[in-house]
Amino acid sequence: MEMGPYYVVKNLPLHELITHEFINTFVKKGSCYALTYNTNIDEDNTVALLPNGKLILSLDKDTYEETGLQGHPSRYSGRKVMKFSAEESTMMSYFSSYQIQEHQPKVALSTLRDLQCPVLQSNALSGEPEASCSAPELFDWLGAVFSNVDLNNEPSSFISTYCCPQPSTIVAKAHLCTITGFILPEKICLLLERLCHYFNEPKLAPWVTLSVQGFADSPVSWRENEHGFQKGGEHLYNFVIFNNQDYWLQMAVGANDDCPP
Repeated sequence: MEMGPYYVVKNLPLHELITHEFINTFVKKGSCYALTYNTNIDEDNTVALLPNGKLILSLDKDTYEETGLQGHPSRYSGRKVMKFSAEESTMMSYFSSYQIQEHQPKVALSTLRDLQCPVLQSNALSGEPEASCSAPELFDWLGAVFSNVDLNNEPSSFISTYCCPQPSTIVAKAHLCTITGFILPEKICLLLERLCHYFNEPKLAPWVTLSVQGFADSPVSWRENEHGFQKGGEHLYNFVIFNNQDYWLQMAVGANDDCPP
């Protein structure tokens, strides 16, 4: 399944994003996303362009005073590397006068053997004593698996004392696919649809998951609310699709962000 491409444009003045030509070529089509790259939301000026045409600016005090925004289009002339996602040929030609590079999301496949997995029941979000684990317990377990944490809780380990929640079962072979890059919501919907079709025929697996991690230093999060980094910059969601076509949706942000919808 094709997941890209996306583009990195270097030394791009921000005022390029509010020209009539850019708006007519990309913004009005509703398919352009952009985000500053290699910036820290709690230290640097960061920008996000949303597909609905909103330009979100997170500026330090000096820059804000220099721009004099107050409801007027920003003429901020600072230059940051920016990531874009839009139509391929148009994007390359439009920014041909700048340093523009095409990138593809990176796909990493791995097989996890003898993996200890929590037992889940689709109708028991809070879990059942000695019968199934809860949704928060699954969330923690997924984080440990994604981080390649040892789940044995051995007393000699000084790295992690985490262990798989109970009840659990040993899965002989599990597959983990990680896609890293600037991925559009439409692509994520296609991935989710394919996972749902996975259970069209009987499978031994009782459930599968799709986890999506937002950019930690994005200036915007759920419902266009301001996003902060604090300790980890978390804003993510996770689908759990069961073999009976039930699903769970888990959403999370940092403690100081507004709650997801």
